[in-house]
Amino acid sequence: MDGIVGVHGIGKYRYYRDAGNSVSGAALAMRDKWDRYLHKGLTGGKPHAKERYVTEIAYYAHLLGESKNDSVRAVRAMDVGAQEVFVAWAKQLDAVGEGLTGALHRMTGWLLERLDVNAADFAAFFCPEVAAYMTAGGETRAKCRAAVAEVIRRNRPKVVIAHSLGSVVTYETLWANPDLEVDLLITLGSPLGMRNVIFERLMPAPVNGWGERPRKVRRWVNIADKDDIAAIPPGLRACFTGVDQEAMVNLDWVDFHTVEKYLGCGALTPHLKPYLR
Repeated sequence: MDGIVGVHGIGKYRYYRDAGNSVSGAALAMRDKWDRYLHKGLTGGKPHAKERYVTEIAYYAHLLGESKNDSVRAVRAMDVGAQEVFVAWAKQLDAVGEGLTGALHRMTGWLLERLDVNAADFAAFFCPEVAAYMTAGGETRAKCRAAVAEVIRRNRPKVVIAHSLGSVVTYETLWANPDLEVDLLITLGSPLGMRNVIFERLMPAPVNGWGERPRKVRRWVNIADKDDIAAIPPGLRACFTGVDQEAMVNLDWVDFHTVEKYLGCGALTPHLKPYLR
């Protein structure tokens, strides 16, 4: 098999904590899970016999800090930066009326009353980490990119699979390090096109409303659940040039964003087959 590097998404600090504050331990634990999830998708659910698919997980969650998740209360307790991300994200949900222009805390309260528990739980994880990466000092952002770049540079994989916020870190990493060449980039549940939250703040910034595939990426495939509230919009071709193929999937009306569902859904199989010996 040609090398595959995975870049994780949000809510993964616990792997670092459970591994005794070890980055390598967290990455190994995550790789074991990614292998199982991918095996399900590649084989149609056959038992996993320790087959290895992922060379390494690029781990960066420890650089963003731990999100304190307490369902709805966690969202209400967000700092201003995280709440701003939450509001900008939530404005894009179909359920949110365009006439809501009240104070930040009133809008947050209004949204939380209308979001189900799963969405509130998700936002509690999603917004603080996105805020930490996108709006915090440039040092944190640079460290996350450096961590991902180091893993890609050391392994020289043919394929990079990036989930959730990891797709944003990977996109910026590949642009910032032109020596990194990737044959296939697969983004899963990507928020890269999310207006006012991520898209306009990308580095490099979009030009005339368009982002661009990193120059040393040969092919880019984007896969998103049609109802994934992180992948807004689910399709990236409307705002990025160089997206070669897109697939809309229907994972689970409750479990709409986890990497387990994405890796196990089978949508990656035709794209990974050329790289499987």
